[in-house]
Amino acid sequence: MSEIKSRIAVVGAGLMGHGIAQVFARAGHQVRVHDAQATALDSLRSRITDNFRRLGLETGPEERVSGHTDLGEAVAQADFVFEAAPEKPALKQAIFRELVRLAPADAVLASNTSVIPITEIAGDIEDNGRILGTHWWNPPFLVPLVEVVGMARTDPRVIERTMALLRAAGKTPVHVKKDVAGFVGNRLQHALWREAVAIVAEGIADAETVDTVVKQSFGRRLAVLGPLENADLVGTDLTLDIHQVVLPHLNREPGPSPYLRDLVADGRLGMKTGEGFRRWTDREADALRSRVYDYLKEFKEPD
Repeated sequence: MSEIKSRIAVVGAGLMGHGIAQVFARAGHQVRVHDAQATALDSLRSRITDNFRRLGLETGPEERVSGHTDLGEAVAQADFVFEAAPEKPALKQAIFRELVRLAPADAVLASNTSVIPITEIAGDIEDNGRILGTHWWNPPFLVPLVEVVGMARTDPRVIERTMALLRAAGKTPVHVKKDVAGFVGNRLQHALWREAVAIVAEGIADAETVDTVVKQSFGRRLAVLGPLENADLVGTDLTLDIHQVVLPHLNREPGPSPYLRDLVADGRLGMKTGEGFRRWTDREADALRSRVYDYLKEFKEPD
């Protein structure tokens, strides 16, 4: 007997939404994608087709993906709904109020937020036992991890159903047991970024040096050696000795760095404006994007 496939709906046809749709379509599911902008839907299948070709995969699964400007039409028969709208709390709250009303009563409703607590997104929605977070990483069809985040009132069976769906689609789901801002991945990532910004702001090293240090040292082993594995490898006693010396000197700003605020205020927004922490030509920016994509494409998890 063939496996019964789920009916998937994705809210948002942008960078994350079309990639999430691609994952489920390739796993054999029918996927309906909603976006209020018809132009985003016009290119939906072609973007997925381009991804398959760039990955050296057979095209065809994109035929299981359809675009819909009407939200009710997109989610009316869904077993799972994945919201991939912009990272704005009020917008996500409004979407979930509509999803509770329009989607089937037993549909799982998931937000792809990267940092907003799910409890905040659910707000005062009473029917929130089926609401949870599924934080995918960009690009979602190349990065295996999905953080599955439940609220205090999320039904444990909803978490189990979601993790089983993701696992069957080839993802690596992990259960984040507390609904906190940033979950696990972004708390770790932005703790590193905060210290990196501070090192530049304090004149300890320039941005290029900081990036080189990460890429040519501990960054090389992160794919096979997590931070707590590393602590156990070198010994918790040595880890404690190091922490006693270095932790008092690490940045503890309670908010964003003034240095970062100044970059934004000056219009130095990174590659899209040609300058952020470093200066970028269009050619340099495109080359970096290609290197990241090609690395992730060829990356193989260790046995």
